[in-house]
Amino acid sequence: MLKKTTQLKNMLLSSELEFLMEAHNGLSAKIAEEAGFKGIWASGLSISAALGVRDNNEASWTQVLEVTEFMSDATKVPILLDGDTGYGNFNSMRRLVRKLEQRGVAGVCIEDKLFPKTNSFINGSEQPLAEIAEFCGKISAGKDAQTDSDFVIVARVEAFIAGWGLGEAIKRADAYRKAGADAILIHSALRKPDEILAFQKEWAGRSPVVIVPTKYYATPTEVFRDYKFSIVIWANHLMRSAITAMQQTAATIYKDQNLLNVEEKVASVGEVFRIQGADELEDAEKRYLPTTAAPGAIVLAASRGEELGDLTKDMPKAMVAIGGKPLAQHIVDSYRSVGVKDITIVRGYKKEAFNLLNVDYADNDNFAGTQELGSLAKAMGKIQGEVFISYGDVLFKKYIAQELIDNKADIVAVVDYDWQTSRNSARYADYVSCSEPQSTKAFYHEVRLTGIGSDMPENKRHGEWAGIIRLSAKGSAIVQSVLTELQKDKAFNTLRMSDLLRTIIEKGHDVRVVYTSRAGWLDIDNLEDVLAGGSF
Repeated sequence: MLKKTTQLKNMLLSSELEFLMEAHNGLSAKIAEEAGFKGIWASGLSISAALGVRDNNEASWTQVLEVTEFMSDATKVPILLDGDTGYGNFNSMRRLVRKLEQRGVAGVCIEDKLFPKTNSFINGSEQPLAEIAEFCGKISAGKDAQTDSDFVIVARVEAFIAGWGLGEAIKRADAYRKAGADAILIHSALRKPDEILAFQKEWAGRSPVVIVPTKYYATPTEVFRDYKFSIVIWANHLMRSAITAMQQTAATIYKDQNLLNVEEKVASVGEVFRIQGADELEDAEKRYLPTTAAPGAIVLAASRGEELGDLTKDMPKAMVAIGGKPLAQHIVDSYRSVGVKDITIVRGYKKEAFNLLNVDYADNDNFAGTQELGSLAKAMGKIQGEVFISYGDVLFKKYIAQELIDNKADIVAVVDYDWQTSRNSARYADYVSCSEPQSTKAFYHEVRLTGIGSDMPENKRHGEWAGIIRLSAKGSAIVQSVLTELQKDKAFNTLRMSDLLRTIIEKGHDVRVVYTSRAGWLDIDNLEDVLAGGSF
């Protein structure tokens, strides 16, 4: 692969119009690279904004350098740093160039204003410009300091910003070119590109020209191609879009005092990990650390779901489309979003209809003659290590699975404390009693399941079991033992998961509780639920 400096120089010399996207930290730099941009503009405005200070050299040059180093480490494409005025005189410029080269930064753009600078769009006409001779000396010092012949120095001409006109812009640009600048960045605050087009026509190709159409953004890009500009910089739009998104998210969380209306609308933590390169670290951990098994999951999905009528005539309930995707796929995706990889689906009715990728299957061919424990027994070999067990007709938000993982108890069950708001009170439900009802107090205590059953009196109900449990390795051993014992019961084929949990409790084992609300899960029991699932 070409050096980053060579990549940037080639962009300047390309016969095609090239583009740089603004970034202001390692994360945004990686996003810009993944979007397809061949180079990055490390914006002084955006870096300052991300640090919470003004674009007036309030962030020191070493702080900017540190941010840029993280950006360079995160990407393989070249970075052109917005170096303001070079952070001082010719000596500051020499040191800056040496430090940028050490950090793999491909080039720097400096502007002909006085240090400390002020952003060009803040009273630009009142801002004084540097003396031409002094700025040329700064360029020459930077070129003499570089050790990589392809390192790029771009001279930014602020004559139009200061209101000095085309003649002054041409004079300064030509002096900077002769001092060694690899390219000229001509800047304008007008909403039409008149100034930069006039400059380019007069400049007549003496050296590459870079533009920043922040103000004249409505100009068709073909105009820039026709005028033979070298590079267009999209100068601050990742930072500005991030502000809008963060403002909306912050306002929603402040208003709601919970995360339910934002969690599914923001990037997943898994996506953050992907951008950070978590896969590489995972591979390294396999080489350098003892291996630890990821959690598994067993999904009980053998039944037809007759309550859905013709929808399940040719497919099981678990394969009915919810929002354009099979119900079982939603469940698999929720598990995978929290790192659960080994997923087994116990199928029965119309088992050939299951076509999900990267899952294992166990078959309960006697699905019509058994209840849930009959299906769980078909996946007995998968009840080992850390494992989830859940129903194939229960949608759940990924945060529920994550809470179960974070809870280190051996057996943990999800309980909906909001059971009284159920849309269909006639449906089957496993009601539970707990050692502590849902309350602020319960948040600080380890709540245990004390009873479970569909016929539990209302005055003893603390919630409804949501059809999801997580087991540790010890918990799996307990379930294996109890399930094996229950299989000896003549009535085994009539037993449900609630019977398993009740027996575990009766044998003196703790079943811990994670409380949730109706907003966190959805039991697909009827056609109304199928429709509701589309927006869930």
